[in-house]
Amino acid sequence: MEEIASLQPARIQDAEAAIQALKDGNARFFSGHSGRSDVGANERRAQIMEQTPFAAVLACSDSRVPVELVFDVGLGDLFVVRVAGNVIGESGLGTLEYATEHLDIHLIVVMGHEGCGAVAAALMPEDAIAQEPDNLQRLIRRIQPSVRDLPRIRDKKARMREAVLSNVRHQVALLRDQPVIQAAEARGQIRVIGAFYEIGSGAVDFLTEEEDLRP
Repeated sequence: MEEIASLQPARIQDAEAAIQALKDGNARFFSGHSGRSDVGANERRAQIMEQTPFAAVLACSDSRVPVELVFDVGLGDLFVVRVAGNVIGESGLGTLEYATEHLDIHLIVVMGHEGCGAVAAALMPEDAIAQEPDNLQRLIRRIQPSVRDLPRIRDKKARMREAVLSNVRHQVALLRDQPVIQAAEARGQIRVIGAFYEIGSGAVDFLTEEEDLRP
């Protein structure tokens, strides 16, 4: 079994390399030159001994956002949390804390996407939100602070993009305020960044600089 486990590729060693790996994978994806191939028995068995993801991704549950495909990665490369609106909640935070403390990841990416229904819901009038089920209302209210003071943008698509990006920045800020994540970032173990996936083109825009990430 150890021989099979050795088939896993060498680990990515730091956050910068992790970011570059995701950028390279996405470039292959949106250009139609994916490096993924059918997964054979040996590739599956190579994951039995342990999992060794190099990054964690908090993404939306939207069926049009298949994270591993978007970044053209293989089995065991990403530790993925998916929830509508890519919001930080108790279970998602605990999952990311587990990845940080026990899986030796180098990067956490909060990724929003074009046309996010959860973000659109947070822009609805209060009486419309009040008609939704209780748990869905609570999820929507985790997004509302990020879209409350959006600038006036006439173009609907541009306004939605700005709303999604604002939510990404807001969730990144919440995540970076959590003690476990904050400590890991402070000691240089991980970086926390944002991203925006454009469904139409397949391209991901990365928010990596502090100026880009500021809510």
